[in-house]
Amino acid sequence: MRKDLGVKAYLYPQPTLVIATYNEDGSTNAMVAAWGSISDTNQVAIYVAHSHKTMPNILARKAFTVSMATAKNIKAIDYLGITSGNKVADKFAHSGLTSVKSAHVDAPLIAELPLALECKFVSYNEDSELLLGEIVNVSVDDSVLDESGKLSVEKLAPVCYDSAGHGYYVMERRVGNAFSDGKLFGNV
Repeated sequence: MRKDLGVKAYLYPQPTLVIATYNEDGSTNAMVAAWGSISDTNQVAIYVAHSHKTMPNILARKAFTVSMATAKNIKAIDYLGITSGNKVADKFAHSGLTSVKSAHVDAPLIAELPLALECKFVSYNEDSELLLGEIVNVSVDDSVLDESGKLSVEKLAPVCYDSAGHGYYVMERRVGNAFSDGKLFGNV
């Protein structure tokens, strides 16, 4: 039996993304977003309200980084998500996280988060609040690479957001092989 729930934003997994920028004074700012995705092989798309401190920072510097949240730092990340940079100027400092200057864009990396997309600003639509960024580099900590030097999702264990239950969940178990498992049905 199925039940109708109406219109809900229930598409899983929703990544827990941390967008980092520099404020006007050069200090680090970061916010959390769940409505984002890869939109092309070298482009990220994230819905960000113009009212967030992050958007004027991106528009001023034409750069930002996008990191995947991890369980180890979820309390600090949730703090960045529930605290406004417009109200608490030094919220990143309060989080206890560490920023490191990116070598590729005018935006900070967050040292404790092992995967970051370093992005140049492409466009922002104020009506839809859709931000597009060109990925110019992916920075990754060695701790989340496998033996052959490729990113290991199991080691990264990215955190996803559950909009139905307002929880955070870790994605870390492989359940199949893409472009392979379906071949058992034939006619490929």
